[in-house]
Amino acid sequence: MNERGALGRFGEEVAVRRLRGAGMAVLERNWRCRAGEIDIVAVEDGPAGRAVVVCEVKTRRASGFQAPLAGLSPAQTGRLLRLAERWLAERWLTAHAGPPLGGVRIDLVGVLLPRRGAALVEHVRGVA
Repeated sequence: MNERGALGRFGEEVAVRRLRGAGMAVLERNWRCRAGEIDIVAVEDGPAGRAVVVCEVKTRRASGFQAPLAGLSPAQTGRLLRLAERWLAERWLTAHAGPPLGGVRIDLVGVLLPRRGAALVEHVRGVA
């Protein structure tokens, strides 16, 4: 695995810990199909029912030029929405009687790695 891959993997581990700490259950990691990849698929129980949460993880070193949360373009958001629909059709609907009552949400988890100290994590809910 190259340095970039290791950085991404570490960021995903940090993101999973944050999501679980927020009460979400992680269903799947690095789900792939021909159209692309979803970093994390989780579920969250809320007042409207169980929601499926598709999470994109952006990890950056503190010395980088771009903040992690600035790394999600409109094209990537559209791709994530299409991937979420496909995941629902292939994985959720085969195991459940219908769509999730709480709907589907796209979240972004930004992980910034400073030169020293713990990673800084920001979780933005409902970016799309």
